[in-house]
Amino acid sequence: MVKVSAYLIAFYLVYTILLSRDTAYGRNRAFILVSIFLSLLLPFITLQTIRPGNIQFFGKMLSDVFISEVSGKDHLITRGLTQVSSMKLVSSIYFTGVIILLIKLLADLINLLFLILQQRNEGSRIIRFHGFNTAGFSAMGYIFISSRLSRDEAFDIVKHEQNHIKQKHFFDIIFIETIKAFQWFNPVIYLFSRSLRAIHEYQADQECLNSGIPVVSYQSLLMKQVFKSGAFNLSNSFSNPSLVKKRMIMMTKKRTSYLAGMKLIAVIPVTILLVLTISGYKENSKQTENLPNIVSSPLSSLNDKISGIIPLQPTASLETQEDKSEESKEEPFVVVEEMPMFPGGDMALLNYISQNTIYPEEAKTHNIEGKVIVRFCITEKGSVSRATVLKGVAPDLDAEAIRVVKTLPQFNPGKQGGKPVPVWYMVPITYTLK
Repeated sequence: MVKVSAYLIAFYLVYTILLSRDTAYGRNRAFILVSIFLSLLLPFITLQTIRPGNIQFFGKMLSDVFISEVSGKDHLITRGLTQVSSMKLVSSIYFTGVIILLIKLLADLINLLFLILQQRNEGSRIIRFHGFNTAGFSAMGYIFISSRLSRDEAFDIVKHEQNHIKQKHFFDIIFIETIKAFQWFNPVIYLFSRSLRAIHEYQADQECLNSGIPVVSYQSLLMKQVFKSGAFNLSNSFSNPSLVKKRMIMMTKKRTSYLAGMKLIAVIPVTILLVLTISGYKENSKQTENLPNIVSSPLSSLNDKISGIIPLQPTASLETQEDKSEESKEEPFVVVEEMPMFPGGDMALLNYISQNTIYPEEAKTHNIEGKVIVRFCITEKGSVSRATVLKGVAPDLDAEAIRVVKTLPQFNPGKQGGKPVPVWYMVPITYTLK
C-alpha cells in the first residue's frame, strides 16, 4: 500500500503541474484513470539488478540479530510481541476503514437501485424525483431530474446529464470510489477523485456548448442551481457548487493545441524513475548464470568463475590457529542437498545468538553501534569452524560476535549425496543502543 501511495502522489504531481489547466479533457481523463491503474500494477514489478557492495554473499544467510543494552530472551520476546501488537493495531485500523467505505459504497448503489425501481417509467431513462437538494444528476444509465424545474431548465440539464451517460462517467466513479476504499488513508486519492469529477463536468459542459446552447444562458442556469446541490456521492451532479468557478473558466478558455499533448512524454522518465526507486529488486540471474553446478561444487571450484564479480576475501579476520586445526581438508560448500540443521531450527539459532551476545561495555561507553557480518563453517561433524568477520565495526564488537558464534552447539551436519560435508553460513549481528 505504501508503494501504491508513492506512485499516486508522483502521478498526481505530474497531472497538477503539466495537465490540469489544459482543455484536453479526454486526455486528462485517460491520464488519471491510467495513472491509478499503473499505481496498482507497478508495485508488483520486480527488476533484476546486481547486488551492490563488496561482501561475499555465498553461503546460507541468516536473518539479522539485533543486540541492544538489554539482552536476553525476555527482551527478545517483549520486542517481538510489541512489534506484532503494533502491526495488528495498524492492520485493524486499516481494514476497519476499508470495510466502512465498501459498505457505504454498496449502500449508495442499493439506494440508487431502489430509487430507479420505484420511480422509473417504461421506455424512459428520465426519472423525476422529490426531496434532493439538486437540480439533477445521472447514475446507472438514468437521468434524475428535480420535479421543481421548469421545462426549459430541465431540457438543458437533461442534455448535460446525457453527455455524462454517453461518456460512461459512472464507471469512472465506481472505479475510483473502490480504489478510495482501499486507499482511504491517502489524501491524494481524494484529490484524484475531485479532479476526475471536474473533468466529467468539463466534458459534459463542452458537449452542451458545442450543441448550440449559448454560453451566457448556460452559465446563468448553472448559477441559478448552484446553491441547491446535494445528491448521491456516486452520481454526476449538475449543480456541484465546488466546481462552478472552474467550470465557468473552462467554458470560455481557449482550446488546448494538439502539440500540448507532447507534455505526456514527461510521464515516461517519471515512471522509470519511480520504478527504479521504489520497485522491488532481486538478484540478477546473469550474476550466477555461469555457475550451473553451485549445488554440487565446493567453493574452491567457483573462484575462477566468479572472480571480478564478487570479492571472495573477508574484510577482517579473527580466525585462530585452533580453528585451522579443526578445518576439514575439503573446501566448504555453498549450498547442499541437505543443509545443516541447528537443534530447534533457525529461529532457535537466532535466539541463541541473541541471548548469549553481550554488548561490550567499552562500546557502550563510546556509543559505538553497527552491523557485524560473521561467516563461519559448519563442518561435516556439525561443529563450528573458520569463523571470520566479513564486515566489522569495532574490535570489541567484532570479537564478541566471533565469540558467540564459536560457542554454538553442535549442528546436524549438511549432506551432499548422502555424505556429510562442510557448509558456509553467514549471520549479521547488529549492535544498537537505541
